[in-house]
Amino acid sequence: MASSRLGARGQCLRLLKTRGFLLLKLLAAVLAVLLFCEFLIYYLVIFQCSWPELKTAEGAGALGAPKAPEPELRAMFLADTHLLGAVRGHWLDKLRREWQMERAFQTALWLLQPEVVFILGDVFDEGKWSSPKAWADDVGRFWKVFRHPPHVQLWAVAGNHDIGFHYQMDTYRIKRFEKVFSPERLFSWKGINFVMVNSVALEGDGCDICSRAEAELLEISHWLNCSQEEHRPHGCGDRQRLPASAPILLQHFPLYRKNDANCSGEDAAPPDEKYTLFKERYDVLSQEVSRKLLWWLRPRLVLSGHTHSACEVQHGAGILEISVPSFSWRNRNNPSFIMGSITPMDYALAKCYLPREDMVLTTYCVAAGCLMLITLIPTGLVSAPFHFGRRVLRKFKTM
Repeated sequence: MASSRLGARGQCLRLLKTRGFLLLKLLAAVLAVLLFCEFLIYYLVIFQCSWPELKTAEGAGALGAPKAPEPELRAMFLADTHLLGAVRGHWLDKLRREWQMERAFQTALWLLQPEVVFILGDVFDEGKWSSPKAWADDVGRFWKVFRHPPHVQLWAVAGNHDIGFHYQMDTYRIKRFEKVFSPERLFSWKGINFVMVNSVALEGDGCDICSRAEAELLEISHWLNCSQEEHRPHGCGDRQRLPASAPILLQHFPLYRKNDANCSGEDAAPPDEKYTLFKERYDVLSQEVSRKLLWWLRPRLVLSGHTHSACEVQHGAGILEISVPSFSWRNRNNPSFIMGSITPMDYALAKCYLPREDMVLTTYCVAAGCLMLITLIPTGLVSAPFHFGRRVLRKFKTM
C-alpha cells in the first residue's frame, strides 16, 4: 500500500514538473513573439533603408584645384501622424498606434542618424477642437513619442487637424500650434533654404489670417530674390543674405492636381480612390494659389502630406512634388517616410517603409496557433481526431 502511494506521489510530481517546464516554455515563446513583433521587427525593416547617394558633380575650383564637396544635409520627412485625442481616441487605439510610431521613429533615429526631421502637418488628430487641457496632454504625448537628441532639429507645419480647416481656424489655434513648433516660416541650414507654409491659410478669400499668410510669403519671396542676386538690387535693404539656392517648399495640402490617377507604387492611393476628383481648398490647394506659390517662391522641390498616400507630380518647368504617406498604422497598412540627402544645388530622395501592420498581425496569429497546438498535444485532444479517423478508415477497408 505504501509503495503504491509513493508511486502515485512520484507520478504526480513528475506530471507537475512536466507541466511546469511546459508553462516556462510557453512563457518564453510568448515573450519572444512579443519582443520580435513590438521591438526587433522595426530594426529588421528599417535597417534595410539607407540614405540616397548624390551624383558627384565633376569640376575644378579656382586655379585648377579640386572642387570642394558641397555640405550635405540628411533630412527625414514624415506626415500625418494624427496623434489621437480625448474625444475620438480609444485608449487601446492610442496605445497601439503611438507605440508603433514611437518604435518606428526612435529606431529610425538610432539607425539612420538624421540631422533634421520635418513633419508635414496633421501632427494631432483633434487640435481643431481640443480643450487647453486636452491639447497639453496631446503635446506631452507627442514629445514622448517623437523625443530626439538636442543635435537633431524637429520642425512641423500646420495641418487642418491641427488648427482646423479655413472655416474653423482662428488666431488662438494657430498661436497654440506655433508655441509648440515655432512660428518661423523660413529655415536655412548648410546653405539650404526650407520654406514652411501654413497651407490651410491659403484660401485666397482675403480673410485676415489669409492676408497675413500671403504677406509673409511675399516677404520671403522678396528676401530670397534679393539673396540670389550677385549684386543686391535697389530696395533689398541691409537684411542678411540667405543662401543663394532655390528653396524646398514644405506644406500640408498638396499643390493642385485633378486626382491621383497618375500616382503609382505600392503605397499610392487604392484603385477605387485614384480617379476621384480632388476638391480645391479641401483635398488640394486651388489652382490660383498653387500658381502663386510656384511663382513667388520658385522652389526646386515640394513636399506635402494630407492625402495619406504617396504620389509624385511634376509641376510647371519640371518642379517635382512628393506627397508623403501617413506615418501611422491608423491611416494605412504600410506607412513610410522620405529620406533626403540635400545640398544647396542638388538633392536625392529615397523612401523607407515601416513594418506592415498585417504582417505583424499574421505573425501573432501564426504564433498563437502554434502555441495552442503545443499546449493541446500532451492532453491528447489533438491526436484523438486522427486516431478516430484511422479507425474509421480501417473499418471501411475491411468491408
